[in-house]
Amino acid sequence: MQRRKFIRNAAIAGAGVPGLINGFSLTAHAEDSPLGKLLLPGTPNDHILVVIQLSGGNDGLNTVIPIDQYSSYYNARTNIAIPQNRILALTGTSATGLHPSLTGMRDLYNQGKLCIVQSVGYPNPNFSHFRATDIWNTASDSDQFLNDGWLGRYLNGEYAGFPGNYPTTEMPDPLAVQFGSSTALALLGPSAPMGYTISDPNAFINNANGGQDIVAADTPMGDKLAHLREVSRQAELYSDLIKTAYNRAGNTNMATYPSNSLASQLKIVARLINGGLSTKIYVVNLKGFDNHTGQVNTADTTTGTHANLLATIGDSVKAFQSDLSLMGKDQRVLGMTFSEFGRRIKSNASGGTDHGYAAPQFIFGTQATGGIIGSNPLLPSSATSVDNIGMQFDFRSVYYSIMKRWLCQDSTSLQQILLQNFNDLNICNNANCAPLGRMEEVNEDNLVSTSPNPATGITTVTFFTNGGHTLLQLVSKEGAPLQTILEATYGGPQTINKQINIGAYPTGIYYLRFQNGRHVQMKPVVKVQ
Repeated sequence: MQRRKFIRNAAIAGAGVPGLINGFSLTAHAEDSPLGKLLLPGTPNDHILVVIQLSGGNDGLNTVIPIDQYSSYYNARTNIAIPQNRILALTGTSATGLHPSLTGMRDLYNQGKLCIVQSVGYPNPNFSHFRATDIWNTASDSDQFLNDGWLGRYLNGEYAGFPGNYPTTEMPDPLAVQFGSSTALALLGPSAPMGYTISDPNAFINNANGGQDIVAADTPMGDKLAHLREVSRQAELYSDLIKTAYNRAGNTNMATYPSNSLASQLKIVARLINGGLSTKIYVVNLKGFDNHTGQVNTADTTTGTHANLLATIGDSVKAFQSDLSLMGKDQRVLGMTFSEFGRRIKSNASGGTDHGYAAPQFIFGTQATGGIIGSNPLLPSSATSVDNIGMQFDFRSVYYSIMKRWLCQDSTSLQQILLQNFNDLNICNNANCAPLGRMEEVNEDNLVSTSPNPATGITTVTFFTNGGHTLLQLVSKEGAPLQTILEATYGGPQTINKQINIGAYPTGIYYLRFQNGRHVQMKPVVKVQ
């Protein structure tokens, strides 16, 4: 009820709701506010993230199989273990293989387009589906309760003041598109849902040329979303924009997809991307992974419920990747899978697996680094019913790396999105975050930075100018200029360091406003005691 009340109030108020980062209040600013007018929406890149949620808790040990510990693996789950001679081999390693239904993922791995992150979880994991899903969606600690999601916080930082005054010329399309009956918690921002929902992929495809196909479900949550859409002019505008992109002349799926629910969602995503939609985030889902019983067919453990689900993932993702490649859009898209938890090492007597700790994640796309990050989980020679796979990587390290390496967020933004620091994992190639497919003189995300930040007094501002008129100001969070740090004309490209003293200002958040020709950038700086 708390989340529903939050959505309803956000829809009615339409105003910024402050959040706390390291004790400081962060408020969303409307586009027509003084600060909003200084901010250009969106970090300049053409990258897109596709998130696939595997609902129910995927059995990671039957997904990515430790061949080098096969005897311990088999002893722990004799009634569901995959025969060693049926495990899919991966190029470059004899220690690890995939479930035989994951031929699509095997092919992507062997092409260097799939990164496997081993044993992903978080400290003190929760075995409740609902609570664990909330933790993954909000990027919270296990004992921390948040009302906004990691993707919502990202989009809120990129597009100040949303939903007020959107669509805009700079961002005419939905910030995010997701499939389901209600907005995922991951896409809730501090003051409003940041995503737009397609409730039924098949209905959307059938009615793409007309009709009201993007609607809220008839549920309590759907009722709140319906209210949001009733009070927002965005609903009809975004619906028309999505249909226009989908039906753009010459826009069609070029790959053959399997017939399943995940493929239906990914087919739409591919066409919306190819149709020119500037949406940054897509969230799709596949249900059915809560396999306490009957996970496999007893006569052939390579078949059954879990095998069908894994085939759905592998075949659908491979078709999606092929489609993007044929469309010439694969360089722009990175995908990831996640499930709210893994399963126990030992299977149960019902031919299934019970809720467990860590599990592998897939990062896929042309720009994925490929290979395996981490090592196979260590399995006891005689597993008990309470033994779990230990965490090697916090799931927020995966989020952190995607935000930094793919969505081009700087250190300050990363703190605001993920609320603390995490390890950076080498999951995608575009580590310098240069916009792909464009010729740029500089990486516009890194024109200005400051260190230390937070600062008590003296801090050093580093900025890059292409030459010509260059302006650097300190402004308040309301957008009022407080200090002109530098205004000069330079003869050519150069990097400059400039010390400033913010010691006389009250504690809080301020902004550095940098302008050099067409390049304008705002970067927060935090004053502490």
